[in-house]
Amino acid sequence: MFKDTFDKLCWACLALVLIALLVLLGMKAGSGEGKAASGLDKAVEREMAYHARVELIAKLYGPVEGLRKEGKNQEALLKLDELIRKYPGEAHGHILQGEILREMGALDEAVTSYVAGVKLNGDYLDDKSPLSRRGDIQRLVDEGLKNIGTRAAANPGNRTIAASLQKVNYLRSRLAGGCE
Repeated sequence: MFKDTFDKLCWACLALVLIALLVLLGMKAGSGEGKAASGLDKAVEREMAYHARVELIAKLYGPVEGLRKEGKNQEALLKLDELIRKYPGEAHGHILQGEILREMGALDEAVTSYVAGVKLNGDYLDDKSPLSRRGDIQRLVDEGLKNIGTRAAANPGNRTIAASLQKVNYLRSRLAGGCE
């Protein structure tokens, strides 16, 4: 087996390669904690980004809330239209618009606004979210089924009312846990 120098050199190289392989495997196994830590870092980053988003929403829509509390719903709607045009992918404007329209008695338009907001961001249906409007949406659906459902039954050929009822049913299915 170890007859000449070449054999001895081959066995020595093989031993070095095996030792190097064991060292690399040992180092790789020790770095497994780094992956868990990086996953934790990503979770913290997502949480921080979410909280920053909530704060930005509060800052952007604060003036609208102020106008709404003062009873200046028309001015609040005008400001909301401006913000919705400026930030078209932000759902909060649609949700606020739906709340104001519902307070003003425009149920069909309120349903349309809520649907637009929920389609953009489903967090408004999540009980655990600080943005949650689940209770308001549930009350809107109950009122919509009663009011719009009655009008749809009385006017079965009216496509506008049928579209509004379809939107109410969309919100109802999302509340029940359905997806898009």
